Amino acid sequence: MTIDTASQSTEDAEVPAAARDFSVKDRVIIVTGAGQGIGREIVRQFSAAGAVAVIADLSIENAQAVAGEIEAAGGKALPLQVDVSKRESVDAMVVAALAAFKRIDVLINNASLFSTLTKRPFEEIPSAEWQKVMEVNINGTFFCASAVVKSMREQRFGRIINISSASVHRGTKNYLHYVTSKSAVIGMTNSLAREVGANGITVNCIRPGTVATEVKERVASLTADIRQRNIDLQCIPRTIVPSDLAGLAMFLSTPAAAFITGQTIACDGGYTHSF
Repeated sequence: MTIDTASQSTEDAEVPAAARDFSVKDRVIIVTGAGQGIGREIVRQFSAAGAVAVIADLSIENAQAVAGEIEAAGGKALPLQVDVSKRESVDAMVVAALAAFKRIDVLINNASLFSTLTKRPFEEIPSAEWQKVMEVNINGTFFCASAVVKSMREQRFGRIINISSASVHRGTKNYLHYVTSKSAVIGMTNSLAREVGANGITVNCIRPGTVATEVKERVASLTADIRQRNIDLQCIPRTIVPSDLAGLAMFLSTPAAAFITGQTIACDGGYTHSF
């Protein structure tokens, strides 16, 4: 059957209102690991766009400092001390968020262990360190998604955004536990998207390149020369900054992105390409 599209005017086509809605105003967003680095910039950008921020961080001092920045700019923020590797701590976070704001619209699983890790061959990684990385980076993502999904299902709207890493694509050496954990986050994203899509919930993953933040690594994993080489391999030859990720996360959180789910999207200036 042939459909004649020539006579159809785009002006006459009815575009759903949600497809034109790029706003996060009044959306309640939980960001884990939001007391510094990428998470801090994400909540700042969302708040500037009118969202209500739940700042979850292991350091309550850092969370309160970010909340103070947001409130000073006229926004709403709830700082909470949360250990994402502990289910009871995550459950308490969700209870507090619902008590304060009555709903949860967006969860960004940003908390992870990396900057404090020691770079070393995989056979030298202590069992306790391996286990802790899995508890934070994998279990934490699972616990947080599990805790928010009931509320999202009831309201028939939800956005879960996980943060992976370019190290998965690169196979970065001497961080086997970190790379393994961030690979698992991609698999979790794919599977979870299929379980909740019918409930108006999307699940996507951002795979950032090497992002420059104020957080100092215990052992610098990249020399200045390597950093510059990475930049030279990007289509956009500049340093990746946290606001680059914030913009992508914000788009994925809007009603306009309702038909995008189960995707891992690279945010690396074109260092890697997919097809």
